Parts: sequence; structure tokens; C-alpha cells
Amino acid sequence: MKDEKANFKLHALEFQELWSLDPSVTFLNHGSFGACPKAVLAVQQRLRSQLEQEPLRFFGREWEPLLDNAKSKLAEFVGADIQDLVFVNNATTGVNSVLRSLFFCADDEILTTNHEYNACRNALDFISSRTGARIVIAQIPFPIDSPQQVIAAVMERVTAKTRLALLDHITSQTGLIFPIQQLVEELQHRDVDTLIDGAHAPGMIPLNLREIGATYYTGNCHKWLCAPKGAAFLYVQRDQQSKIRPLTISHGANSPRTDKTRFQLEFDWAGTDDPTAYMCVPEAIAFMDSLLPGGWGELMQRNHQLVLEGRRLLCQSLGVLPPCPDEMIGSMAVIPMPAAWNNRHFMSVHDELFDKFGIQVQVVPWQENPRLLVRISAQMYNTYEQYVYLATALIKLQNSYGGLLVSE
Repeated sequence: MKDEKANFKLHALEFQELWSLDPSVTFLNHGSFGACPKAVLAVQQRLRSQLEQEPLRFFGREWEPLLDNAKSKLAEFVGADIQDLVFVNNATTGVNSVLRSLFFCADDEILTTNHEYNACRNALDFISSRTGARIVIAQIPFPIDSPQQVIAAVMERVTAKTRLALLDHITSQTGLIFPIQQLVEELQHRDVDTLIDGAHAPGMIPLNLREIGATYYTGNCHKWLCAPKGAAFLYVQRDQQSKIRPLTISHGANSPRTDKTRFQLEFDWAGTDDPTAYMCVPEAIAFMDSLLPGGWGELMQRNHQLVLEGRRLLCQSLGVLPPCPDEMIGSMAVIPMPAAWNNRHFMSVHDELFDKFGIQVQVVPWQENPRLLVRISAQMYNTYEQYVYLATALIKLQNSYGGLLVSE
């Protein structure tokens, strides 16, 4: 165990300088917005300079080959064919693009879970208010004992009216990896299409979209893939692509070109913007792959082991039980706060940790007991000692709340 912790520290100290993160902040929240390495940002700056030096040449001649190259490298990384992927700004845009493209009626049901990301739940509510479609919520227990409980909770809410299931691959609030491939298979047997919100999946866990088989899948590149902000993708099965339109209708809608599908033409160009985040995806993939001898596989396993070590330490320090098995965790984990925290507002706890201790960590409200969760992340720049420091800070806060703990 000591050797593993020493390795975590060695790796992190070696790689911290590759990011631009403020060294005075203990940054344990890679999951919210990611963090882009300096080398990748340098590539983006070169691309931006290239664009501004000759905008007409860039958008007229250079833009599309650069975009297609980025799409090709991303498709290879996530196990998809290039013609089935398009870039979008973020996973929420991907979810909205699908929901706004499909036609629902008052007899339809759209299935999701109580762990669904708030922005996407808002999109569902918007669709329901416009179409009359009913939103059905599968209640996934938390704490949870096994992935099978996810499958059982989802499938028991499927009816003959279920038109679509919107499911997280990795939940934002609770950090759970859902058994997505099994869920997709079960739902396909019931003739239910699937829209998977994989915001956290690319770069956290291995992905093969062909094997997963979802009708629609969207994921961020700016989180665990470490691309610049504003890079994400939408995958659509080929036989469904004619239905899906971008949120912005632009020149691709009536383009006379026949070398690309309408799906590609519409999403590739939605008006003038800065496409350089997309174009940096190959650099992000290659850069992160180069950090350890075992490439992405070793990096993902290293982050997984570090977050498990951090979770174990924090649970022991606070006297709480881990809320899920290790197999349901990737590079994020949540720690349920003891009852003494129930009356604390999540943002006040977040602000106290940052203002008093210089710790940036996600504090999450939950609708049931435990009512407050702390979500930690593990990326190459993190060390085991940072979780020790977080544990010390949480104990000091809890003692100030009146729930006395003694740090071991």
C-alpha cells in the first residue's frame, strides 16, 4: 500500500507542471470542467493564429481537412466509424440536438432515472411541456450494492409506451458507472431507443460505441480526454441520422454536396465560430497517451486506483460506509457526509473548503439521506496527500458543526 501511494505522489509531482492549474489550490474537481494541459493549449493557440492570419483561407481551405482529421482520430478512440460522429460544443448540446429532433406525442413516455444530470432533465421537461410526452423516472437506489440494481430499476419502468430512454453512462451527482451495454441490450429487446449521456466517459473508461450499440451517444472531450473547452461529440446510428438535426440550421441544410451525408454537412458547419477546440482532440488523445508507458490503459487504471484510495481514506476518516462497490467507480467517487452535515447548504460547504483551506472539490446535494455528498476526482496531477488534506479539512468543518470526530 505504501508503495502505491508513493507512486501516486511521484507521478503527480512529475506531471503537475504540465497543467496550468493554480499551485496554491488543491484541485480535486477535474470532473466538473476538466483541465487542459499546456501542450494542448499551445496547439490551440497555433491554430487560432493560423485562423486569424488568413480567415478566408482557413475556413475556405484548411478548416475541413483539420476537422475531418480530428473526427477520424476521435472515432478510432471511441470505437466508432467516422461517418457516425459529429462534433458539438458539449454533451448537453448533444442531448438537446437529439431530443429537439425527434417527434413525440402525448401517448409517448420518455424514461430516465433519478440520477439524471439536471441540465438534461430540464431538456426533458421542456420536451414534455411542448409535446405532452410523459417523463418516467426510474428510482435507482443510492447507496447501491450492484449494477444489477440499475438494470432492474430501469427495466421495471418500461411500458409499451416507452419511446426513448435517456440514461447517464457515468452519473454526475453520484459518480456511478451504469451498466450501459447491458441496459441498451435489454431496452432494444423491448424496442426502446437509447440516448446515452456519456459526458464523463471518454478518457475515464474504455469506450467502444459499436459494441455498446446505443441509438444515440454523446460525450465530452474537454473533461477526461483533456481537450480544450467546447469539444464534444454526438454519435448517431446510421439508420437514424436522417432524423437528427443540429440546434442551429445553417448552410448544410441545402448544400448540393454529395461527398458527405446531410448529417455531417449540417453539424460540421453551423455558422462562424472557433472550431479549434475540436481540432485539438487528436493532440489531447496523443498527449495523454504519452504520459505513462502503458498509455491510456495504464492512465485510466492509475486514476481509478487513486480515487479508490482517496475514497477509502475519506470514508474511514468520517466514519461512513462506501456507497457503492469499487466496480461502479471510474475516476470519480462520492463520499456521503454524516448526519451532522444534513442542514448545511452544499454551496456553503464548498465555499468554506475553498476559502478556508484552498480546496476545490465538488459538493453535491442529494434528494435522500445522505443529503450531502462530496465528489472527488483523480487525474494525473493529483496525489494521495491531497485527499489526506481534504480529510483533515472535512474533520475540522464537522467538528465546527458539532459532530465531533477525531482524525486517526
